Amino acid sequence: MEMEEISKPKLWSLSYWNVCIANFLMACSFNLLMPSIPLYITEQMGIAQSKTGIVLASYAIALMFVRPFSGYMVDLYSRKKILLVAFSCYVLIFFGYFWATTVLLFVVVRFLHGITWGLSTVSSSTLAIDVVPSERRAEGIGYYGTFMNVAMAIGPFIAIHIYHEYSFQVLLWCAIAMGMLGIVTVALIKAPERPKVEREKLSLDRFFLVKGWPIFLNQLLPCFAWGTIGPFVAQYGKEISIPNAGIFFVFWASGIIASRVFAGKLVDRGMIHAVNVSAMAIVAIAFGVFATVHNIFAFCAAGLFIGVGFGMMFPALQTLYINLAENNQRGTANSTYLIGFDLGLALGMLVGGYITGYMSFEALYLIAAGLCVLSIVMYWFNSRKVYEKKRLR
Repeated sequence: MEMEEISKPKLWSLSYWNVCIANFLMACSFNLLMPSIPLYITEQMGIAQSKTGIVLASYAIALMFVRPFSGYMVDLYSRKKILLVAFSCYVLIFFGYFWATTVLLFVVVRFLHGITWGLSTVSSSTLAIDVVPSERRAEGIGYYGTFMNVAMAIGPFIAIHIYHEYSFQVLLWCAIAMGMLGIVTVALIKAPERPKVEREKLSLDRFFLVKGWPIFLNQLLPCFAWGTIGPFVAQYGKEISIPNAGIFFVFWASGIIASRVFAGKLVDRGMIHAVNVSAMAIVAIAFGVFATVHNIFAFCAAGLFIGVGFGMMFPALQTLYINLAENNQRGTANSTYLIGFDLGLALGMLVGGYITGYMSFEALYLIAAGLCVLSIVMYWFNSRKVYEKKRLR
């Protein structure tokens, strides 16, 4: 076993570190706004709870438009240059929130933010794959994803504190500062030389990995559940009298980190189906507890195991797409995975806003648990078989 570890190519190169750190700063700056926007627009702007989903989902809808084209672009042009331009535009759009005084303006700014976020994340994740040795790809994807997922946990935790202690405007300046640091980090990445790519005739398969359709549909179910976390947990915690709902995100992050230590290695050893099914089951049970048991211990434990489950699941799902694609379709495979993530996220936010406005937060999280159970059935009887039949590696 020791000889096997020694013979593995180096994963943590300087370029890989820079990609991961830039990814963290980009994601953290973005996720400072995830729990604070619903609080701000309901408490400061007087918007009804049932309409929060429209504002929250507008960026995810923009993502779905830009993801297919961004996958095509990063397969054709310099991934580092695309990331630098998109990331710079992404940071500039934060200034738009200072002038967003109506719901319509908020929707417009969020939509524009979604476009630049989509292009940035596809180019960043594809660049990460380029600098990772192929023998350690799933492991590398897992650790790279950990930086983003930890940012998705730490960002909201910090945001709730800054929002309540200072203001939404101070929160925006913090996000801008993080974004600017991220741009500097991207500039330090040494991207590997790529062979010149000839322009191909445009077809659907250059924008969407067609053979991955069954996996894409399967992915929507747990991603819906994921979409209910960031926007609504703070409000849910306040409703069930949790002293500081931000503690959920600390346990959530801890679960993600813990799972990434072993999940990527299990996938690289050929246990991808066991990882996906186990992860979906863990998330389903955790959401069920989250919806039905109302105390600080269940609140934190549910956060921990939701993090463990999703931390296992997402890199394994992404690896499914990559293993179905040709080498010159890595960007397309990545964007297809991210489109599924974004669409599920948008549905979770949009539908979640209506469910919490007209029913309850408990109903929302019970529905999330049920969809995760359904995703297990779909995966085992459909996605798994499609993957085994069409995989290239």
